[in-house]
Amino acid sequence: MQLIEVYAKLKALELKYFHTRDVAAYFNISTSYASKLLARLALTKQIISLKHGVWVFSDIERFALPAILTAPFPAYISLQSALYYHGMISQIPETLYAVSLARTAAFKTPLLTVSIHHLQPDFFFGYETLSDEMIKMAEPEKALIDILYFSDTKSKWFHALPELEFPHPFSLKKARGIINKIPSERKKTLVKSRLDKIISHLTQFRLQT
Repeated sequence: MQLIEVYAKLKALELKYFHTRDVAAYFNISTSYASKLLARLALTKQIISLKHGVWVFSDIERFALPAILTAPFPAYISLQSALYYHGMISQIPETLYAVSLARTAAFKTPLLTVSIHHLQPDFFFGYETLSDEMIKMAEPEKALIDILYFSDTKSKWFHALPELEFPHPFSLKKARGIINKIPSERKKTLVKSRLDKIISHLTQFRLQT
């Protein structure tokens, strides 16, 4: 089977991602042969292996990767990546950060490293869906509270925040409302204290309260 034919037929399906087993079924070939074909295609850099048995086209929107990597569990982009998206920090994160109902994990893909952080279902909210329905982005208030939420974990990734700039509008009322939905009273108190410290140092920003 010609690689160009395989690529053209897969591209025509307009899939965001696909599994080796699905390709085997589509072409009516063995899984091992499908794996070899896809590996050969990957050498041409037309497709990319995200993780074992999961493939994407090289022109995939990077923000779609978290949802693909955590499927069937949902995910949304948050933490430093969402802060940068909303113009709240100036340094581009080298890692794409997201939260999910899936377990905490880091995926080093050929495109970039994706860092997934587990949230409980009752705190999994506060995001909007972008033009690509697979891409969910934390609202600015939730992105900030998420990072404060994880700041007392063993990981040192969220212990220190870069210098923040607040978009307009940024609702302190909304941010505090998010904090009130944290199930743990201890964590709720900790996050509220950290938000108050951030706000106390901001005197040159217009905040919607």
